[in-house]
Amino acid sequence: MTDRIWLKSYPQGVPADIDASQYASVVEMMEESFKKYADRAAYSFMGKEQTYKQVDEFSQAFGAYLQGLGLVKGDRVAVMMPNVLQYPIAVAGILRAGFTLVNVNPLYTARELEHQLKDAGAKAIVILENFAVTLEKCLAATPVKHIVLCAMGDQLGLIKGALVNYVVRNKKKLVPAFSLPTAVRFNSALATGMGGTLKKVAIKPDDVAVLQYTGGTTGVSKGAVLLQRNLVANMLQAEVWNEPMLKKIPANQQMNSVCALPLYHIFAFTVGMMLNLRAGGKLILIPNPRDMAAVLAELSKHKIHTFPAVNTLFNGLANHPDFNKVDWSHLLVSPGGGTAVQGAVAKLWFEKTGCSICEGYGLSETSPIATSNPVTSKEYSGSIGVPVSSTWIKLLDDDGVEVPMGQPGEIAIKGPQVMAGYWQRPDETAKVMTPDGYFKTGDVGVVDARGFFKIVDRKKDMILVSGFNVYPTELEDVLATMPGVMECACVGIVDAKSGESVKLVIVKKDPALTEAQVREFCKENLTGYKQPKVVEFRAELPKTPVGKILRRELRDK
Repeated sequence: MTDRIWLKSYPQGVPADIDASQYASVVEMMEESFKKYADRAAYSFMGKEQTYKQVDEFSQAFGAYLQGLGLVKGDRVAVMMPNVLQYPIAVAGILRAGFTLVNVNPLYTARELEHQLKDAGAKAIVILENFAVTLEKCLAATPVKHIVLCAMGDQLGLIKGALVNYVVRNKKKLVPAFSLPTAVRFNSALATGMGGTLKKVAIKPDDVAVLQYTGGTTGVSKGAVLLQRNLVANMLQAEVWNEPMLKKIPANQQMNSVCALPLYHIFAFTVGMMLNLRAGGKLILIPNPRDMAAVLAELSKHKIHTFPAVNTLFNGLANHPDFNKVDWSHLLVSPGGGTAVQGAVAKLWFEKTGCSICEGYGLSETSPIATSNPVTSKEYSGSIGVPVSSTWIKLLDDDGVEVPMGQPGEIAIKGPQVMAGYWQRPDETAKVMTPDGYFKTGDVGVVDARGFFKIVDRKKDMILVSGFNVYPTELEDVLATMPGVMECACVGIVDAKSGESVKLVIVKKDPALTEAQVREFCKENLTGYKQPKVVEFRAELPKTPVGKILRRELRDK
């Protein structure tokens, strides 16, 4: 779509394009912020605040330590940690030393970890001791030569740190026994690095910053190659997009953002950490978002301006009895991503906070933001919004030809945030990149006259009932409005008569909810072929650590 019809739907002040060349690298942006905001708190974790100056000094020391191991520019260093203070220090150190960051999900099995470390060719890993036993199981089969071991309390000071580590290891028993004799403790690595000097490395826009592995829900896990300029662009795109609301923060106040999504996930990495660094904000790190009582207890201590989350987290928090213990009156932007935001959840969140969920869309391959609803909108649109600044989107048919407006087609994205390709997989890259530089997402969408896009579903999640297309997202959105339903998911199951039929899996909010009531509700709201053949109740739905519902697992079972 060459004419970018969506530009007329932009909030006032949001530019059509950003200048991604204003920083040569993420490192240049970080170092500017370290100096500019030296005395401000950069991170808050378990009651401890760390300043920009401290992150600057610690990350320089960590980078110097890694350089001292003999690693050279471009070498891959894996980080396998939840949201703890060591994560942003390690990331800044890795990037400043000229290495490539490999983000690793801490909940991986040994098989998944081995695949990723081998695929990336990682020479070193920074890992929280809670997950060390996983590394021990696969270490011999990987190229990893250097291990830096972190503990939960490393950065919390001597007394509090020792206490936290004691509780984590001995009371909660969250650190299974492991043996990694060559591992160096994080604080020892910092001490060694403090005695050295970080050698300046020339980092260019086209250097690889991050290998961001796709969740593997679509087959083998592949590393999306995100260049320095990709991350810079997406951070600047997010900044100008949020500006109409964030400019309301008083000049004498620091922006406070919540980071409850895992930093190893690209949504939290860019929209949480990178954007926060650029703005000189304070990022409140939440190590375990599933403990919602603890999340709300932590948030009650802060003024909150931005809160990126996924549908399941918005829903869980808004339904929690402690929700009103938090002062939500300062909340300006609630970006929703990772998976579709349901209308019922968006309505509840707005009622309870006065801040509408601003649903966006993106992928690891797009750093991640590609589209978003305007942050100024006050109501749920049911769409993924419009392409952000400097972004082009078109909808393609199976032959790669653009479809007419109103027709569904595969969403294809072009912009400065689109990856360079998949790591060492030219064949896989060729499958998803068009000759004119668009990335084919595998998601099917439609666009309206205002330039708002709506996902009708992933190509492979579509259910084909007697030749009719059924899109699970539509059904899930309808069912989410039914009183008594907490969460739900739809999948296709084999059906001798119609080829496929719909199976509906529900987590109850009201224990008294019956299958008959669900069927009656579906009858009222859905045409015949969309109604579920099977209704199943479960205590919970299988999810990725980010909160995406794993439809594949429901199908497999």
